[in-house]
Amino acid sequence: MLPSNGPDDRYRGDRPGDSPMFGRTPSSGRPGRGGERPGPGGTATDRRPGPPNGGSSDRSGKDRPGKGGKADRPERGRGRPGRKPVEEGPPAAPVRRGLSITIAGFALVLAFGLVIGSQATQTGYTVVIFSAQMLFVLAWTVASRPPSPWVVAIVGLLTAIGSAVAVNYPTQASLTPLGYVIAGGFVAAVVGQLALRGGRAGVTESLGVTTVVVVGVTAFAAYGVLARRPLGAQVLLASLAAIGVGLAVARLCDVIAPSPRITPQVPRGSTGIVAGAMAGTAIAAGAGVLVDGLQTFQGALAGAIAVLVALVVDLGTGYAEAGRHLEGEVPFMWIARHMQGPLGAFAFAAPASYVVGVILYKSG
Repeated sequence: MLPSNGPDDRYRGDRPGDSPMFGRTPSSGRPGRGGERPGPGGTATDRRPGPPNGGSSDRSGKDRPGKGGKADRPERGRGRPGRKPVEEGPPAAPVRRGLSITIAGFALVLAFGLVIGSQATQTGYTVVIFSAQMLFVLAWTVASRPPSPWVVAIVGLLTAIGSAVAVNYPTQASLTPLGYVIAGGFVAAVVGQLALRGGRAGVTESLGVTTVVVVGVTAFAAYGVLARRPLGAQVLLASLAAIGVGLAVARLCDVIAPSPRITPQVPRGSTGIVAGAMAGTAIAAGAGVLVDGLQTFQGALAGAIAVLVALVVDLGTGYAEAGRHLEGEVPFMWIARHMQGPLGAFAFAAPASYVVGVILYKSG
């Protein structure tokens, strides 16, 4: 141990600023281990205020809840993690009973008119079919609302005139002339849309609607071709009766039991579709018994195929109408829009009836 010149002061505690514990001198500005700071006079000390409820603080300055703290504890039963709230879809579309009954009556009237017209002369039946074609053009143009409706209407009118000529002018009844009419109508639609010089989106939409109108109008003329073939009048009667009764029963079932829904936005039920197909097939089988030259199985087969095609087309127009409602389009001429279903059903079922008539004649 080295000697020192001054007196030994290791055990003296009267120095100002000395800490009785193992702290540092106030010159360092840091508190001792006891968490005390020297006061202004060197003897008094201040303690740091701790967090409430017996907690402790971390280096970031945030208070940790103590054992007795209840304010920071989450209450039980609130906000269970991992569960998502149940999302409710759009409300189901209501069934308009009066409208369904009206459409059912229109389908029966249209079927009756086409059946009675088939018993008239060839020119008279052409006039009846032309009237149905004009209704088809009006309903489809109004319901679809293309950017250039006048072009669609004019092309549809010219197609109806061309199909009437193609049905009555050839010596032998065939669908081949109607194919040329469809090609000519499509060319007229393209020329008419390009002449307007509209936007690309508008031209595409209008051309699509025009194509559907051209095909539907030409398909209606297949009834006239079928009426000119052997066994065609009998198959025509069974098919039209099946379509009319099937559409009417399906619509009336939507009034009574519109369930189960295929889609909530479409006010149509699966019960009506099944009941309509069965009723139409039964009526066609009965026509096969009553009509000369047609057997029960032949009538049932012709009616089943025709009514299935008609019901699918009618249901498809319901989906199209629901899509327009979801897009927020303003309805216009509601009666024309709802006539679209039966008219489209009769139109696109005509080629199927023609094919069945040809097959039955060749097989019999």
